[in-house]
Amino acid sequence: MSTRILVIPEDFRKDQYMLKPLIEAMCGYLAKPNAVIRVCTDPLLTGVSQAMGRNQLTEIFDRYGGMVDLFILCVDRDCEAGRRSGLSDREDWAKDACGCTLIAENAWQEIEVWVLAGHDLPVDWTWAEIRGERDPKEMYFLPLAEQRGLAATPGEGRKILAEQASRRYDRIRQLCPEDIVPLESAVREWLAEAV
Repeated sequence: MSTRILVIPEDFRKDQYMLKPLIEAMCGYLAKPNAVIRVCTDPLLTGVSQAMGRNQLTEIFDRYGGMVDLFILCVDRDCEAGRRSGLSDREDWAKDACGCTLIAENAWQEIEVWVLAGHDLPVDWTWAEIRGERDPKEMYFLPLAEQRGLAATPGEGRKILAEQASRRYDRIRQLCPEDIVPLESAVREWLAEAV
């Protein structure tokens, strides 16, 4: 039987194009290539506070609980140092109050950085600057999509760039050890317990 995973983004309208191929690549890396990954599109969440909101999460758990084995909440960190503790709180709450398995992670600083990690970037860009940038989407991701002629494609280049990046998942995990690796480790641990 396939593992069924529902990814909860802070706003699916653009994030879906990145999260689905990246989580699929992660599952392939974890020897679960047949996992069925869906991105939550209903209800439409518009921001981190809604994605982390207990009412919204309860609605999602109630709606999809019988169809999903694992929920993954994935949001941007946005320079919020306390975001990780808030996500840990939601994981504990989901288990205790709702009986659901929720793994929550924040991208450092934005999910677009994971996509950038899977690409050969312009030579005048340094990875340290990208990781340290408060607004990497505006400063790096959107310019890359423009340079590659993808700004008018689905998700302003996110779909194509994320699909390409997902084929280099090893590189993403090497360049993003603070966020993608903990998410991967949590999923690996859950898979081991679910067997």
